Order: sequence, then structure tokens, then C-alpha cells
Amino acid sequence: MQSRKIIHAALPLSLMLALAACGGGTEETANNKAAPAAEHEEGGNAHADEGKITLSADQIASAGIQTARPLLGGAGTIELPATIDGDPQGTQVVSAAIGGRVVSLTRNLGQAIGRGQTLAIIESREAASLNAETEAARARLSLANSNLAREQRLFSQRVSPEQDLIAARTAATEARIALRLAQQQVAAAGTGGGGLNRIGIVAPMSGQVIGRSVVLGQTVAADAELFRVANLSSVSLSLNLQAQDAGRVRPGATVSVKAGGRHATAKITFVSPALDANTRLVPVIATLDNREGIWRVGEPVTASIALAASGGDSTVHVPLTAVQTDEGKSIVFVRTKTGFQATAVQLGDTAGDSVIIKSGLKGTEEIATVNSFTLKAELGKGEATHEDR
Repeated sequence: MQSRKIIHAALPLSLMLALAACGGGTEETANNKAAPAAEHEEGGNAHADEGKITLSADQIASAGIQTARPLLGGAGTIELPATIDGDPQGTQVVSAAIGGRVVSLTRNLGQAIGRGQTLAIIESREAASLNAETEAARARLSLANSNLAREQRLFSQRVSPEQDLIAARTAATEARIALRLAQQQVAAAGTGGGGLNRIGIVAPMSGQVIGRSVVLGQTVAADAELFRVANLSSVSLSLNLQAQDAGRVRPGATVSVKAGGRHATAKITFVSPALDANTRLVPVIATLDNREGIWRVGEPVTASIALAASGGDSTVHVPLTAVQTDEGKSIVFVRTKTGFQATAVQLGDTAGDSVIIKSGLKGTEEIATVNSFTLKAELGKGEATHEDR
């Protein structure tokens, strides 16, 4: 291993000259004129200075180097495949309440639909029966109201007894209830389809048609699925975690979603309290904003979940900007009384803009977090200077 010496020239040439003018170079010249045998007597002292960079506080400030202590706790992230699903709260199945033949389809896949707008019209004998009952109930109510008005007039003229008025009022009330019931039965099946034998199937919510199971002229049974309508301004992210990882994920945790050059952040809304019987994994659902319409239902994506720290976790985190690479090794620069010491570290998982340090730091050190690349450059200059000698 090639040895490194203490680097005095860690700043631009103007500062180097300023230090030299203050006598920095005189001391080094005097040391160089000393008997060369002294270096051999010290043996490994050159190795003791390996990776050291000597800088004053003013020089550090002038170079824009900032320092901070590592963060303790947390377990980084885990990355796994996931699938985009329609939001369960924003997806509805539109089915046929009665059987019949589809005579009209007003929406196709991908088209927008408003709540209450007609999606399809079904023609059937059951529809005719429902509509006929409504018309008959309406006629009976009209007759009952007419009888009630007549009995009220006769009772006021003292021609008809009060019990006839009460009976007429009761009949009118019953006719009104019968009409309301008939109308509700039609509403449960759909809306007016333009004829006594037709029922219109309407959208239960505003959104987009994401599924259509019928074609024009098809005969469908009662409760058969016709359409799926979804409000895709918000979609769901379906994941499956190992039990040990799911125990460190809570609702509200962030999920980074990536696919095809797109990136977004989702929030976990559900962590299943039970394992899936088939996969032995824990289902997890996150909600993803999709108002721009860039995510598609069924699309595979890559998700990165930030894991919560476990009890007593002393995991060391440092900013990614604090880590540099030297001779194939990851290093961070630890603050010393005279400058910095390049310290080799072993990296773990990344968590946003930070990375876990598996070994090399205790977490109590003060490290360079901003402009650490400047220190790496000066470290390289020091190595080149030593090799020239």
C-alpha cells in the first residue's frame, strides 16, 4: 500500500501562497534538510498519516465544507415489485338489475361518464311489467285524490258523513305509497329507457369506463356485470411484504414509485393484520395521486418503502453527499483537530437522500456532509505528491 503524507495545500493556489508567506514552507524545508536517517528510524509514521488532510477552520469555511453528525436509527428502504390497481373506494361495477336484451350502449372503454348518465338500455318483459305497474299506480293515485277532493267538498256541505271522508283520505294515502313503491322498483332496475318495455342502466358515479362486458344485442341475466366505472384521479398500489418487514411499516409511510422514467410518491393506507393464505406474505395497499393520468390500472411498477426503526435501533445514516469513492472503496471524511481523516465505510441500503453505514462509523463523529468532493480532490493531490517523491 502506498503511503500518504499530511496535506497542507488543501485550497486554491492563492491560499497556498498565503500559507507559504506565513512560513508554512519554511518549516517543511527545514524538516527536509534534517538527516534522512530520522525518517527510517520512525518506521511506520508515514502510514500513520495516511488519509489525513490538514486544514484550519478558516480554510474549511473558505472551501464551503460543512459538517454534521450522522443520524441514528431507521432501517433504510426495501425495493420490491408492485402493481397499480384502481382505488377500491373509487371503482364500481355496473350490473343489470333485470334480465333482458341490450338494445343500446352509450359509452365505450376509456370514455368519461357522469353520475346518473345512461350507459346502456335493456329491453325486457320485466321492464315492461315494472313500468306498467308504475303507470297504474299513478292512475290509482289520481283517482284517489279526485275522490278525496269530492268527499271533502261533500263533508263541508254536510251531505256526506265523516267516515266517508276518512275512507277517501286513507285510500289516497295508500295510492300514494303504492306509486312511490313502484317508482322505487323502477329506480332500482334503472331509469326510463324511452319505452314501457325498456330500462336505462345509469352510472352510479362520475369517472371513466375501464371495463365493458357486453355487446349490442346481447341477452344478459339479472345481476350480470355490464360495465366497470372508476374515478382514476387516485389509484392504489398493491404490494406484498415479508412478515418481518411488514412489522416495520405503518400507515402513512412513504412509498417511492418508479416505472418507465416516471416517479411519484405514494402513502401507505393499509397493512393487513393477516398473512395471505397462499403466498404467506402480508398484503399492503398504498394510495397514489393520479390526477395527471400517468399511471394505468394493472401496470407493474417498482416500489421502495421506507422502513421504520425498530426499538433501540442504532443504525447510522449519513447523507449521500458525504460519501466519496477512493481506490474502489467508499469513504467519508471525519473531522479532526487538524482537519479531516478519510475513513473507509461499508454502505447499506439507501433511504431517500441518505445511506446506511454498516461499519466504519460509530455515529458520534462529525463528518463532512457538503462539498466532501473537495476533500477527495485534495486527498488525490496528496497521493500524487507522495508518489512523485
